[in-house]
Amino acid sequence: MIDHKGPIAGIATWGNWVATAGYDNQLILWNAQERAAIARGNHDHLVNDCRFSNDGRWLVSASSDYSARIWSVPEMRLQAVLPGHGDDVDMAVFSPDDSKIATCALDRLVRIFDMGGNCLHAMAGHTGNVLSVSWSKDNQFVISSSVDGTIRRWNANTGELSQTTHLEVRTDSVEIDTNGIIYAGDDLGRIAIINAETTHYIQAHRAGIKKLVVNFQTRQIVTLSYDRSMAIWQINADLSISELSRTDYPETVWARAACVLNNGQIATGTFGSTYALYDLKSHSWNAKGVEGGHAINAVQLVGPLVYSVGDSGVVHINGEPTLSMGSLCNFISSSGELVLTGGQLGRVFNANTGEVLYSHHSPLNCAASFFIDNSSYIAIGAYTGEILIFEQIGKTQIKLKITIEAFVNAVKGLSYSEGVLFAVCASTQISWYSVQNWSLITRKEKAHERITNACCSIGENKFASVGRDLTLRIWEGDEASIYITPHKNSVKCLGINSDKTVILTGSYGGTLSLFDLDKKTFIKTSRPTSSGISSITWDNSNDCFLAGSYDGEIYKLSAH
Repeated sequence: MIDHKGPIAGIATWGNWVATAGYDNQLILWNAQERAAIARGNHDHLVNDCRFSNDGRWLVSASSDYSARIWSVPEMRLQAVLPGHGDDVDMAVFSPDDSKIATCALDRLVRIFDMGGNCLHAMAGHTGNVLSVSWSKDNQFVISSSVDGTIRRWNANTGELSQTTHLEVRTDSVEIDTNGIIYAGDDLGRIAIINAETTHYIQAHRAGIKKLVVNFQTRQIVTLSYDRSMAIWQINADLSISELSRTDYPETVWARAACVLNNGQIATGTFGSTYALYDLKSHSWNAKGVEGGHAINAVQLVGPLVYSVGDSGVVHINGEPTLSMGSLCNFISSSGELVLTGGQLGRVFNANTGEVLYSHHSPLNCAASFFIDNSSYIAIGAYTGEILIFEQIGKTQIKLKITIEAFVNAVKGLSYSEGVLFAVCASTQISWYSVQNWSLITRKEKAHERITNACCSIGENKFASVGRDLTLRIWEGDEASIYITPHKNSVKCLGINSDKTVILTGSYGGTLSLFDLDKKTFIKTSRPTSSGISSITWDNSNDCFLAGSYDGEIYKLSAH
């Protein structure tokens, strides 16, 4: 049976075909009428997006294996590999005449290839990861959006930058209309409408817009946001837009991916085995057959018990499924008998009962627990940059004490040591906070060269962080010693043993590497899986690290 074993990050349609790009490294072609998978292709890493050619003969996929690939339809035979990017390729799109392909990647470059895989132009200028590209309908320009808050227009024939529009906020999705008007969805939940030299905004959602799709036939825009809603907008004759409808999407839907089918239905990505459908006429969702993936996103030792949770939202204890939270979860954190989890829905769950203890307006990424004056606290980092500080009440409840507006972008990691809360952000910022009054002690801009993914405490007011720049950084105060890791892919996570003598780092490429804190060097590297390592914790009773993986397994590694 052909289906996805992990989240669907990209989706496209042409005629009666639907294609889905998955975090299980698969690109799957579906018959839309029967919603049946008929063929697939594979990458060496996550598949982030896919698009059909305008004549429907070809399919292009963008992957975290640093390549884009062209496939024949419907046979799904590999036709060409588009190499050259130095980081994850987030999107690839055909030119209107199907003679070229534009790609964008986390190496901050936009590239243009011919159909044979030859790079014609490599366009540099963005100062942050490039997330989205779109072609002008006359083939002359490529439009790109980025974490750096700009929309850039590139001459497709020369590769030269012709215009930069400053939106000052991360923008994940961009489309250009037949009349040259650009529509973009930003991290503040706004639709930016860019017309020649003017830009105006529509406040569309309460959280960031992760996907914006323009249906040029119906003159409608579809937006999906991390506020867990999808909205439909009409482009009016005067080029203004007005809201037609809005719906909350099911818990299994991932706002990152959407397309409009020939029958008018909207297909979206999910955290499961197949795509979901929304019918505009009946205003109803169809998520039939969507089964949660088996990926582990977090592993944590709670007393003698090993807790894990992931894409399916099912909490496992010692490998056995116990309770479903209803949607993807990103973290496990414990404080005494209280075990918390949460993720995509923005809800904080009691992992042992499923009770919702708190609801936030955006997804939750990470957590850290600690004691202050004999009271238990839990800090939780949100996608929209807030750090939520909870005080534990009794054995099973929490109370929000304060919300720290820490960053503009996602909080990726939290750690505590001796009265200091350490926080790292996707924007590469790092901050230190005093837990006495929750005030900012100091902030380091560009603490890593690329996305900072995780952190841990390594001693009294000493911390370590890892990121997409493939470095491990040891922080004493706001100064860091930098160590190049042996990893070839973005370093996702890290953990430290109880003696605080070695750090284990894990990558999206499935590699684990031990760092000796005394010798200040990496001493051992292994690759137990081709899937990524998502989370690392220390098992003191068995004197080993536990590493959770996106393949659903937990790997043990000695510190010696």
